[in-house]
Amino acid sequence: MIDKKITEAFNKQLNAELYSSYLYLSMAACFESKNLSGFATWLKMQAEEERTHAMMFFEHINQRGGKVELTAIDQPPAEWNTALKAFEDVLAHEKKVTAMINDLMDMAKSNNDHASQTFLNWFVSEQVEEEDNADDILQKLSMVGDSANGLMMLDQALAKRGSEQ
Repeated sequence: MIDKKITEAFNKQLNAELYSSYLYLSMAACFESKNLSGFATWLKMQAEEERTHAMMFFEHINQRGGKVELTAIDQPPAEWNTALKAFEDVLAHEKKVTAMINDLMDMAKSNNDHASQTFLNWFVSEQVEEEDNADDILQKLSMVGDSANGLMMLDQALAKRGSEQ
């Protein structure tokens, strides 16, 4: 049986993961409107990945005898002036999520909740990857600067996400 405080915290994280999905979908819409379909493709796939993360919390709560409680999802911003600004926001958001996951791990440890610790270990590793991916794109955007050609090349590269397997 999962502890009530951990259930509440996991429900909060479930909502945060859904917000992440919503945020990245909003970014995808912004990039679509600017004819940067590669950036949009990357962000739509990221949005789906975040929804999958939310569902992992959903399943964990249910499997452990807790009750899932969905709450309203905040409206994300709708516009980013540049791709660089958008990915600065992506990296900042992923760092925020990392801190939330770390707080959950600390809570699980202090409650001797080994099942939740095992579950959260995957998210700890995943956040390393999430931050690295966002930082990689951000660094490339910094190198590109104001170059339209560079932006288009990066857009084409990002369009290949998911097809490289």
